[in-house]
Amino acid sequence: MTQQYLVGELSLILGELQAAATNAAAVRDVGRLRREAEITPPAALGPVVARAVKLGGRVCWDALTQGESAAFIRDTAIYAELWEFGVCAGLLEEGQTSHETGRS
Repeated sequence: MTQQYLVGELSLILGELQAAATNAAAVRDVGRLRREAEITPPAALGPVVARAVKLGGRVCWDALTQGESAAFIRDTAIYAELWEFGVCAGLLEEGQTSHETGRS
């Protein structure tokens, strides 16, 4: 993967997550993280992806606790896409737990 592809793909996935989020605070947080991803040097994206995964989990939990099953299904698909991107790009380790991705 090229360095610019990594930035663009991460921004795209975060845009999907931002559009899917139902909590105003999460929408704002994803937007901030997306902007950060777009200006972070590609070689330093690991911590950004880790925080994105943690935030994606929060978006999923928000939908679940609100009883929005369709939103939960959509959010978990985006979460899985984000996780897979991080692992395939070498920015996350496959065995890394959700708790560990919170470290930055």
